[in-house]
Amino acid sequence: MIRILIADDHALVREGLNKILKSEPHMLVVGEAQNAPQVFELLKMHAVHIVLLDISMPGMSGLDALKELQREHPQLPVLILSMPPEDRFAVRALKAGAAGYITKESAVGELVKAIRKIAAGGKYVSPALAEKPADQLGMPATQLPHENLADCEFQVLRMIATGKKVSEIAQSWR
Repeated sequence: MIRILIADDHALVREGLNKILKSEPHMLVVGEAQNAPQVFELLKMHAVHIVLLDISMPGMSGLDALKELQREHPQLPVLILSMPPEDRFAVRALKAGAAGYITKESAVGELVKAIRKIAAGGKYVSPALAEKPADQLGMPATQLPHENLADCEFQVLRMIATGKKVSEIAQSWR
């Protein structure tokens, strides 16, 4: 039985994932968290084989939570769930220690396949993301400026892009 913890700040997403995974044989959702602190509390109470972690949660972001999970539970695989396309965050998440990355637009079958592969000790990326390095082999090595930012710098840039005021951004770092 694959024991799963779902972490997403949207109740509708958590409920939908729970219903999908309930119908799968050998999968059991043992807890749902709406933020990173709840993830760590639930991990104290439940044995978990995999965490499905939303990349964009209030307070501690999914990437920050992933790094903390890697420190506290280094053997626990994490599958990142994301609304933004893979090309924005997937490589950053995988470098931070995620076992896989999947967008919320993915088909149910792809989600189940990703969970099974990660639970078996593998890594998961979509076929499109897996092809990306091969597509870039013949191209000159240039990176977009935002790809060179540290995670915290990138997070601030994202907040600016969503229209947050400087005072709101400063509040989120306290």
